[in-house]
Amino acid sequence: MKVYFIGAGPGDPELLTLKAKKVIEKADIIIYAGSLTNKDILKLAKKGAKIYDSARMTLDDIFKLLREAKSTDKVIARIHSGDPSIYGATQEQMDWCEDEKIDYEVIPGVSSFAAACASLKQELTLPGVSQTVILTRISGRTEVPKNEDLGELAKIGSTMVIFLSVQEIDRVVESLKAGYGLATPVAVVEKASWPHEKKVIGCLHDIAAKVKDAGIKSQ
Repeated sequence: MKVYFIGAGPGDPELLTLKAKKVIEKADIIIYAGSLTNKDILKLAKKGAKIYDSARMTLDDIFKLLREAKSTDKVIARIHSGDPSIYGATQEQMDWCEDEKIDYEVIPGVSSFAAACASLKQELTLPGVSQTVILTRISGRTEVPKNEDLGELAKIGSTMVIFLSVQEIDRVVESLKAGYGLATPVAVVEKASWPHEKKVIGCLHDIAAKVKDAGIKSQ
């Protein structure tokens, strides 16, 4: 048995990597993040492949499924949205595979922030403006270390990519004021690369109102 942790990209099936496509096509078992992954990707599955939505499963359920297949020669595709290395919740699963002596491989994917930049036609690193990019999120159900508080990171003044935080847009804006002027350009992209993608462009002083007017509640 071999498990592949696959980054399925931000949503558009055409942004799936060739290697990811190849593995999904040959997989005997597919476990995908149903709430985040474009289900069109599942059309690549071969006839007879068993498909499970991890949104309806606990980690223990997933581990049980993998353990049952351990002594077989099956190929298992564990599909996550975006890239597995960024807010992918894959580390615990990979550690489990290590403990169980299960062969596994990670296939990187296009992250949502890359798709957002492509949609905005905007580069994150501009000479004379910023050569540093911070990927972060605001503290919520998952606590953020104190030294990674958004307000502290804002003081660096670099380009910042903020995940999983639009539902707290007012708190995000207040935190960013610690290091950025009110005229600082801000863009919010919801469902980057999906057909129903939304983009809101503004400045730090008005982005919260624009996001609310657009009805954006996720990224």
